[in-house]
Amino acid sequence: MKNKDIFTFRDAEKQAGPVAFSTMLKPAGSACNLDCGYCYYLDKAAQYGGRQAVMADDLLELYIRQYIEANEVPVVTFCWHGGEPLLLGRDFYRRAVALQRKYAAGKRIENTLQTNGTLVDEAWCELFAENGFLVGLSLDGPEDIHDAFRRTKGGRPTFARVMRTVGMFRRTGVEYNTLSVVNRACEGRGAEIYRFFRDTVGSRYMQFLPAVEHVVDRAGLHRPLIVSPETQGARPAEWSVTAEGYGTFLCDIFDEWVVSDVGQCFVQLFDATLAQWCGVQPGVCSMGETCGDALVVEHNGDVYSCDHFVYPEYLLGNIRETPLAEIYRSRRRIDFGLAKRNALPAECLRCRYYFACRGECPKHRFETGSDGCRKNSLCEGLFRYFRHAEPYMDYMRDLLAREQSPAWVVPFARRRMGLM
Repeated sequence: MKNKDIFTFRDAEKQAGPVAFSTMLKPAGSACNLDCGYCYYLDKAAQYGGRQAVMADDLLELYIRQYIEANEVPVVTFCWHGGEPLLLGRDFYRRAVALQRKYAAGKRIENTLQTNGTLVDEAWCELFAENGFLVGLSLDGPEDIHDAFRRTKGGRPTFARVMRTVGMFRRTGVEYNTLSVVNRACEGRGAEIYRFFRDTVGSRYMQFLPAVEHVVDRAGLHRPLIVSPETQGARPAEWSVTAEGYGTFLCDIFDEWVVSDVGQCFVQLFDATLAQWCGVQPGVCSMGETCGDALVVEHNGDVYSCDHFVYPEYLLGNIRETPLAEIYRSRRRIDFGLAKRNALPAECLRCRYYFACRGECPKHRFETGSDGCRKNSLCEGLFRYFRHAEPYMDYMRDLLAREQSPAWVVPFARRRMGLM
């Protein structure tokens, strides 16, 4: 049996269990008021005719009904994404919340929304707070790091405007977390960036996502086109974080966190790593054994298996023609998810940290392994991070096994690092 044909008992168990999946809805498609230099989604506009994308009201209702009905679990979470989802205005989300209540059928509905923060005002804060939205705020770090790539279409910086939004969220009680793109400008500044989010932004839930892309130049345009690495003339994007730089970044943040903030600040990757150490689901698709459970629904109803694979060849269907539940159960979607594990090179499957890494995200598999299969280009950095975190993860796993708080790792970490 070839590796690509493997179908495990866990795979079968998952298919036989209650249907439970998430969606990332792009109600405004890739439309955005910013022109972030490293954004992989802005170029999707050309795929959809280059016009301002707006989800029609009847399609919004169809999506909400299908999504709630398809999930056979008591809690259904909506993720509003982009582009910039606030471009559609507050009335769009008021209609959405009303439709969620109409079709809830006894299920609890939760809402998350990812925004660049530059369009937020007090009225938006009121809507978020009243309806219990968890808002993800895109913020890369201190001013020089954030403004290196996150600029308006006119090239103006956005840091000050986003920080005003942070202040509004704090005053109005909006629940928020931060999402940061780890790019070349972040290398060597992990500890500084973590302290900025903890002490200045007041973020208690942080995500750090690596930017690793390939590009080709486009005549007459200032912004290169993000493409597959197989594309003729493709080169690594200048903003891409290196494997070594990413590993050091994670280790530096971990060292700040583990000696003082365990149980107080939550870093998504660290939480997922501890879950892997304990043998439970990590809650992060990039660290799952398989993927494909976080579908993307575009503004016109097109559905894809992943936010990073919104290309015509990966289209699964359209909810106007095929119900979302049927799209989720499709063989094509299942095969996409299984390929995360089955397409890995043998050296990855033999790695001592495969149980934790799981090959990370398929979008980063640019390197060729020993058997010709694609290997994650961040492998060296991820290995360094897992090796660095291992003694602390072992300690926290043992604490949990004794029904004790993982935060008790802090004095252990301080002694191990010679801080007490």
